[in-house]
Amino acid sequence: MEEFQLKGAYIELMALLKLKGIAESGGQAGMIITEGYIKRNGEVEFRKRAKLVAGDIIQFENKKIKIV
Repeated sequence: MEEFQLKGAYIELMALLKLKGIAESGGQAGMIITEGYIKRNGEVEFRKRAKLVAGDIIQFENKKIKIV
């Protein structure tokens, strides 16, 4: 499992997907999210601008990212 170090109080889901290379653009990130490919703490997350905080675990296919 990878870790992502927060620099503030939270990061938006779309921004995380772009920073971690899961999506190449905001449009692609939005599509991945709205089609139900992202899980947050084990449940599908459909909100593009969901605020991720320390302790959240994001999963896309075989990739897991823990927010720290």
